[in-house]
Amino acid sequence: MKWLHHIASFIKTIWTKWMMILLTVMLFGILVFLVTVPNVLSETYDIERFTSANETIRSPVTLENEQETERKTRKAVQSVEDRFNISSEITEERIAYIEEVFDAVTMLNQTGNQHHEPEPANENTNDKAEPRNKLDRLKQLLSPEITESINDGVLNELLNAEPEELERARELLVSSVNNVMEDGIRAENIQRAQSDVNQSIQFTDLSQEMKTALTGLAEFAVAENSFFDAEKTAEARKEAANNIDPVVIRAGEVIVREGETITNEIYEELELVGVLDNQLNMFPVIGLALLIFLIMIVLIYELNILAKHDGLDKKKLAAIFFISLIVMALMKIASLYTTSVNQLFFAVPVAVGALLVKQLLDERLAVVLSIVYAILGSIIFNGQIPGSLNVEAGLYFLFSQIAGIIFIGNVKDRLAVLKAGFGMAVINIITILLFLFLSIEKYAWTDFLQPSGYGVIAAFLSVVLTIGLLPFFETGLGILSDYKLLSLAKPNHPLLRKILTEAPGTYHHSVMVANLSETACEAIGANGLLARVGAYYHDVGKSIAPHYFIENQMAIKNPHDVLDPYQSADIIISHPYDGARILKDHKMPKEIVDIAMQHHGTTLLKYFYHKEREKNKLTKEEAFRYPGPKPQTKEAALICICDSVEAAVRSLTEPTEDKIEEIVASIVNDRLMDGQLNECPLTLKELDEVHRTICETLKGFFHSRIQYPIKEAK
Repeated sequence: MKWLHHIASFIKTIWTKWMMILLTVMLFGILVFLVTVPNVLSETYDIERFTSANETIRSPVTLENEQETERKTRKAVQSVEDRFNISSEITEERIAYIEEVFDAVTMLNQTGNQHHEPEPANENTNDKAEPRNKLDRLKQLLSPEITESINDGVLNELLNAEPEELERARELLVSSVNNVMEDGIRAENIQRAQSDVNQSIQFTDLSQEMKTALTGLAEFAVAENSFFDAEKTAEARKEAANNIDPVVIRAGEVIVREGETITNEIYEELELVGVLDNQLNMFPVIGLALLIFLIMIVLIYELNILAKHDGLDKKKLAAIFFISLIVMALMKIASLYTTSVNQLFFAVPVAVGALLVKQLLDERLAVVLSIVYAILGSIIFNGQIPGSLNVEAGLYFLFSQIAGIIFIGNVKDRLAVLKAGFGMAVINIITILLFLFLSIEKYAWTDFLQPSGYGVIAAFLSVVLTIGLLPFFETGLGILSDYKLLSLAKPNHPLLRKILTEAPGTYHHSVMVANLSETACEAIGANGLLARVGAYYHDVGKSIAPHYFIENQMAIKNPHDVLDPYQSADIIISHPYDGARILKDHKMPKEIVDIAMQHHGTTLLKYFYHKEREKNKLTKEEAFRYPGPKPQTKEAALICICDSVEAAVRSLTEPTEDKIEEIVASIVNDRLMDGQLNECPLTLKELDEVHRTICETLKGFFHSRIQYPIKEAK
């Protein structure tokens, strides 16, 4: 039934882990929704027609005003004039009629002068007989269209005109008629065209009789030659409609200014963009919910990875939530005072989140959360315009946070954060200049000062907040950071001074174990700093009775020689738990306490066990085993191995390379076969790397030295 208990325990552990992750991510999603929903929902107003606006109202969205576009299109189509086709054939025909009349008159005048001598006049002779005969001959020469439309008086005037005047009249009439007909004459414009020709005739120096004749001839010649073209008119109207650009209301565009009267047109625009109380649009909320859902999926995946590699507990999950709360609060507060002129988001110390997550939790998670915070920042600083994202703010936040993660590097002292602050300031300024140059606007050098100053402020505020908030997370949530470990590693710590003064051999042993375990941890990607600090304090329990441990028995007799093996075992076995109690009393981090308690696991005190077994063959191992627990982390497991290795190698009189290799392999195999590594996440591949690293380090410690000759006394 024991295996059933293990399965139930495993299932319970997995279920607890997933419940913690899901609860944290759900709380994070709710927090994000509450902070960002005002930025995707447009503000609504209770407005009546023909009242005055209490404030300036801008459009929260970009959309087409289809009604206004249709009105402009209709107006443009209506303004298109009808298209007409001008018939050049009719123009040529009417000009030809004029030419025909003048040619015929000219010809008759010439032939009449050559073949007819004038007869003497007498009282019985009719003076008008010859002209009438001439008029008849002219009519016979002219087309019926001409003779039917032009009266005889006009023709007589032309027949009686002098050749020079006749030629001038011809040129004038042909030119005038051609000009008006080239422009096209529609039925309704005939009178105006004839008037234009008559006007040009009246302003000449021709005789009045000729002007009268030309006016009559013009009335005949000027005719309709422009006709409606339905196909061209339709094409022109279509082209006019296509040339009308859609009327678009841009996001942020002022619809009505404060104090302005709400006309029907303005009211319709307000209704169109959805800012009236009865037009709440839920689609942006759905979009925001989908975005938050995607972010939650990413966070669940990343937290699961963190749980597999570094362990995940309530304290770390609480740290993630509170760090996110701080970052979003900073962004939200700054957004309330940000305008298009004063871009205050450049001064937001958003990088504090990435710096805290990297130092308290994990670098990979810090990068993922940096991307999440950048996305949320682009929403929070969108000017409360639904459907829009502030890309500048998002990219600025992303580059600032990634710079902080990169520049902080491996924390070795408190100055690392300050160095990261300088690096972030440079990256912030570069990013701000990038945005200014991409805007294609001309700037004076003074225009760079304010945003660049904001970038510097953001970097150093991030540093100040990180240094200030770090102790609260370390103390309040009990999270062990590199800074905390560095402070615990200082030799002037009271517990380390206690070990040094009361158990100097143990202190030296702890320092050697610290060097070995840190090197081994770094070789397999574990936390070397944690291993070093844990090794410093792992044997603090020996300070209670230091002379019972061999490394402190300098020039004194071993007290175990006179003690019963059970008594000796009790004293030795108690030191991990005495150490854990001392560490708890000094409010040491749980990770350090666990290392002190687990560094012997459930190993067997072989020396005292075999010593008792020589007297009593029925002796049980349980009485000489540490009660545990076994090492639960890689760091505790490696300290368990290095603790035994250092003691064993130190006992060698001549620690050669072969002996070191043999001892390390023996101890690693013994811990593995004894089941001491069953509850830690070490793999066989990592154990092989640990074995190699420990051997190389020990060989460096115990390298061969030159034997200097001793000078003999004379």
